[in-house]
Amino acid sequence: MLLGFRARLRLLLWAVAATGLAAASLVLFVLVVTGVALIVVWVGLPIVVFASWCSRPIAAVHRRTLPRVDGEPAIESPYLASSRANPLVRVQALFADPAWRRDVLWLGANGTAGLVLAIVGIVEAVLDILFWWLPPATALRTHAALGRSLLSVSEKSRLALRVQQLTASRAETVDTQAAELRRIERDLHDGAQARLVAIGMSLGLAEEQLEHNPELAKSLLVEARDTASDALAELRDLVRGMHPPVLADRGLVEAVRALAAALPIPVEIRTDLTQRFAPPVESAGYFAVAEVLTNVVKHAAARQVMIEINRSTYELELRVTDDGVGGADPQRGTGLHGVARRLSAFDGVLTVTSPAGGPTDVVMVLPCPPYESSSARTSPSSGKA
Repeated sequence: MLLGFRARLRLLLWAVAATGLAAASLVLFVLVVTGVALIVVWVGLPIVVFASWCSRPIAAVHRRTLPRVDGEPAIESPYLASSRANPLVRVQALFADPAWRRDVLWLGANGTAGLVLAIVGIVEAVLDILFWWLPPATALRTHAALGRSLLSVSEKSRLALRVQQLTASRAETVDTQAAELRRIERDLHDGAQARLVAIGMSLGLAEEQLEHNPELAKSLLVEARDTASDALAELRDLVRGMHPPVLADRGLVEAVRALAAALPIPVEIRTDLTQRFAPPVESAGYFAVAEVLTNVVKHAAARQVMIEINRSTYELELRVTDDGVGGADPQRGTGLHGVARRLSAFDGVLTVTSPAGGPTDVVMVLPCPPYESSSARTSPSSGKA
């Protein structure tokens, strides 16, 4: 009885709030209609823009709170990401967003039928509180169904969001690849190339001193040999940074084990995976984990790290958890933004939970279609008897 009373009290409070929001929707709908009528003389344009932007917080409240009424999942935001360009471009983007037209329809429906249903909902909720054995109020559920039908993400909005995500992902990938090429060029220029130049100079001096001062020529040749060894080591490190041999030979799990073994803090790895993944997926997962572990060593002051590698039917999940100081934020440029960019190229998702004081939980999810390696595809009958 007590729980039922509390539930009905929450419905009453929501009915009161819905009435106020419906009244605000009616005012905004009138402003939109008035602005559209006056748009030919430019007076209506700022009115429409103002009313449209004001409608979004009201719609967002409804999307978040509908589950409390009908028990269905919350509605995701249908809006395209806003541009930071000049105001004119932002206004054009506002009107081009498919969700804007549905918001206008919802303002009209919520400001009229929704207002009536919310007022009826108050009456029914009061009766339900006074006479708790009556059936739950139905007006608010009808109001919720009306809002859900108009505030849900339409197929057109879903398609537009997907196109925007792919465009951003492509731009991020191009930027990441350009930065990687610049890094390789810089490493080659400052490292191996400089050493090769030094080798050439040493060999030239040795050639000059070969007849007159054999001992000096010998020392120059030894110096050139040592420099060549250093240049070879730098080239090997550069190649490993591009694609570690253990990743190509033994797969993602073993590559992560090798990565963890080189860390100065204890790392526990939990996984029951034995199969290989597509090479691009393995590479993206490996370098994402490597970047997260670098962040942990630099910033977390952690004493222990846990890495979990799991796979569902079509997704690869990599989770890195540390007991450090917390406070990690992908928006602050701590390296996690780079991880998100790397994952976005594969439609991957980065989720960071890092309260102040820790722990920090970083979850990376990559789409992972079934993959069969070349060795697995080789039929036993294809070998020699």
